[in-house]
Amino acid sequence: MSDTLSIALTDKMPAKGAALVLYTDESGHFGARSNQLWQSTGLDFKKIAKATRFAGRPGHIVDIPAPTGIDFERLIVLGRGAEAANPEIAAWSDRGGSLFAKLDAAGVSEAAIVIDEDDSSPQMIAALAAGAKLRSYRFEKYKAKDKSDRPALTALTLHIPKMDCAQSALDRAMAVAEGTMFARDLVNEPPNHLGPADIAAIATDMSSLGLEVEILAVTDLERLGMGALLAVGQGSVRPPHVAVLHWKGGKKNDAPIAIVGKGIVFDTGGISIKGAANMDAMKGDMGGAAAVLGIMKTLALRKASINAVGVVALAENMPDGNSYRPGDILKAMSGKTIEVINTDAEGRLALADALWYTRETCKPRLMIDLATLTGAMLVAMGHDFAGLFTNTDQLADQLMSAGFATGEKVWHWPMSPAYEKLIESRFADIKNQGGRNGGAIIAAHFLANFVGDTPWAHIDIVGTAFGGPSSETNTSWASGFGVALLDRFIADNYE
Repeated sequence: MSDTLSIALTDKMPAKGAALVLYTDESGHFGARSNQLWQSTGLDFKKIAKATRFAGRPGHIVDIPAPTGIDFERLIVLGRGAEAANPEIAAWSDRGGSLFAKLDAAGVSEAAIVIDEDDSSPQMIAALAAGAKLRSYRFEKYKAKDKSDRPALTALTLHIPKMDCAQSALDRAMAVAEGTMFARDLVNEPPNHLGPADIAAIATDMSSLGLEVEILAVTDLERLGMGALLAVGQGSVRPPHVAVLHWKGGKKNDAPIAIVGKGIVFDTGGISIKGAANMDAMKGDMGGAAAVLGIMKTLALRKASINAVGVVALAENMPDGNSYRPGDILKAMSGKTIEVINTDAEGRLALADALWYTRETCKPRLMIDLATLTGAMLVAMGHDFAGLFTNTDQLADQLMSAGFATGEKVWHWPMSPAYEKLIESRFADIKNQGGRNGGAIIAAHFLANFVGDTPWAHIDIVGTAFGGPSSETNTSWASGFGVALLDRFIADNYE
C-alpha cells in the first residue's frame, strides 16, 4: 500500500505555505474565515470566476500562482456546490477525494485547507479527510521504483474553527480508512503471493492490534468435520485454513457480532472450469475475507466498545486429479449432506462450514457474511449496489441505512420458500446449485441452511469488491467494500 498522505487538524488560521485552499459556493460566496484571507489578496473574485468560467460547482477549480497579500506560493479555490444543510457523510467523503485529486493533479505537495463554520461539524471534517486519504491509495509494490505516477500531495492541514470533538472524529475516520485500504491491499495482491496460509499468517500478525487470533489448519478442519470447505481446497497444493479473530471491547458476557467472509484466494472453477477470459480477476474471490479482516482491524484501531468475531474460510479452487467433482456428495460440519452439481459454486460450500462453525462455537447475537458469491448478482446490480439477503427485516433496515450513509450501498432482496425447492437433491439433503434462474437468491437460500435461528444477513459483494469504475475516493481495482458499511452498522446500532 502506498500511503504517504499525512493529515493534521488545527484551529489556527494558516499563515504561510506551499498552497492555500479555499472553498466557495455556486454564488461565489466564501465563508467568513475564507473571506478574511481572500480579502487580503485584493483580488476581484467575480472577474476571475468570469474569466475562468468558474461556477462554484464540485470539481471546479481556480489556481492562482504567487497571489499578492498572503504568504503562499499558490491560492487554489475549489467549488463546493450549492449550500446544503448537513449533507450525507458520503458526500463529504467524495468531496475529500475530489480535493486530493485536484491538488495532486496540480502538483501541490502540501496544502492548507480552510474550513468555514458551515462545514465544521466533526463528522463532516472527518469524512472530508477520510475521502482524501482513500483517494491517495495506490497499490504499487510490484512496480519499478522509478515510476512517475506516485502522488505529489503528501500533507494536508485542515484549519478548522474549533477543535472540540474533531480530533476524535478524525481518528475514528482514519481507522475506517486504514481498514478499507488494508482490505484493498489483500484483494489487489497477486494469487501467487497470497495463498490460504499467507492470509492466515496476516491474520495472526493482527494480534498486535489487541485481537485474539486462532488459526484452524487442515487437521483442525478434519477434526471438526468441515467436509464442504475441505472438498473445495483438496485440488490445490495450498491447503485450506480458517482464521478466527476476536475483538473483546464490550462486556465480558455479551454475545459477539459475527462477521464471516468467503476467502477463495483463486477460483478456477475447479473441474467445472471457467473460461480463460477475465479469469485473472478471480484473485479477488477472497474479497469477503478481505472485508472481514479490514473491519476487524478498524474495530481494533478505534477500540470499539463491542464484542466481535471475524471468521474467514480460506481455500483455493483448482482442477487436479484430487479435485472434488460434480456428482460428489459432501458432508458439512452441520451433518447436512450436499450434492455437488457445479464445482464453480464453491464459495457457498466454504461458507456453509464457516457459518455453522461460527454459530456453534462463537454463539453470536447475529451473523453477517460477505462474499463475492454469484455472477447473477453482478448481472442484476452492476457495480453500485451489493445484494442483501436476511432472515430478519431489522438487519435489512439497519444495513441499508448504514450503506446509504457511507456510500457502500446494499439493496434488500427477497427470500421465499419457493426457492428452497430448487436446491432439493435426489441423492443428498441439498445440492449446491439450483439452475440458471434466480441464482443469487438460490445461493442465499443454500446458506440459510447453515445459520439455524441466528439472526443473519448475507451480502453478495461480487460487483462492489473489485473491478468497478473509479470513484471520487478510489481509483484502485479493489474497493475495500464492506469495511465502512459494517463499521457504521455497528456504531449506529450496537455501541
